[in-house]
Amino acid sequence: MRHFLSTQDWSRADLQSLLDRAAKLRDTPIGEPLKGRTIALLFLNPSMRTRTSFEIGAFQLGAHAVILEPGKAAWGIEFEPGVVMDGEAEEHIAEVAGVLSRYCDAIGLRAFPLFKDWSIDRQDRVIKALAEHASVPVINMETIVHPCQELALMRTLQDHIGQPDGRKFVLTWTWHPRPLNTAVANSALLIASKFGLNITMLIPDDAYLLDEKFMDAAHYQAEDAGGSVETTTDIESAYTGADFVYAKSWGALPFYGRPEAEAKLREPYRHFMVDEQKMALTNQARFSHCLPLRRNIKATDAVMNADYCVALDEAENRLHVQKALLVELLGGSSPG
Repeated sequence: MRHFLSTQDWSRADLQSLLDRAAKLRDTPIGEPLKGRTIALLFLNPSMRTRTSFEIGAFQLGAHAVILEPGKAAWGIEFEPGVVMDGEAEEHIAEVAGVLSRYCDAIGLRAFPLFKDWSIDRQDRVIKALAEHASVPVINMETIVHPCQELALMRTLQDHIGQPDGRKFVLTWTWHPRPLNTAVANSALLIASKFGLNITMLIPDDAYLLDEKFMDAAHYQAEDAGGSVETTTDIESAYTGADFVYAKSWGALPFYGRPEAEAKLREPYRHFMVDEQKMALTNQARFSHCLPLRRNIKATDAVMNADYCVALDEAENRLHVQKALLVELLGGSSPG
């Protein structure tokens, strides 16, 4: 049994196999390699693309997805071990994982960090607790990383610029009205370094550096794959010669859990928005974002409407890569 909690647990060759299978499933989307199989999708946080793509993907593979929202349409869950459960949660993850493992062939979980204490949230204890108690594959649908988004990003990048090794990949921070989860930024760094890209991470201030465990992992993976990782606050040098620009907003970890203080640091940096002038500095780069995106905050209308914007392709590829992942984890047969 194999989980999909982080791409760090998978080799580049194994991930490429998923990407290749996703391309073939895109060409032949309907079949029944997983006929009669079931997957439980636990959403502790809102979703549009993740829920839709997993539910439709399961259907197209002949499987059935059950959507559960603990605390709303399902009992609230306690994830910590050894807790006296006299609060809001009605059942423990040990029983939830045990029951769902007997009903279903896989379990997906979306559980954002609580934005109170990064020293705790960085441990990713919620999904690890599910994986510990489950006897079927567990899929990370976004916690402090977003590995399914990583697959969609890399599938999109390869579709549009080909072999990734040695190409310049810009991961740029953008302003947002509030500090957001670092998950997609962490994941973009992980997958780009795994595939040998030369990464430039553009940030407005060193406070926006990502957690050292992801920075260290990216440097290690980049060295192993023949790529590189650098950080800069210089907008012009970052964009110059880029082959792919990826934008994301995220909060400053030194201010984690203190949004009012972080807002003062963030306020002067609205000019980090992706616009036509910045994209003109690139090597005819493609631009993408994981979505949702606030237009004229993270990127201008002109950028989002340009032919080089491939954000919708990336969103579509969520469907294909997740189908490839389900086939891999559940042992079905499909093209490729």
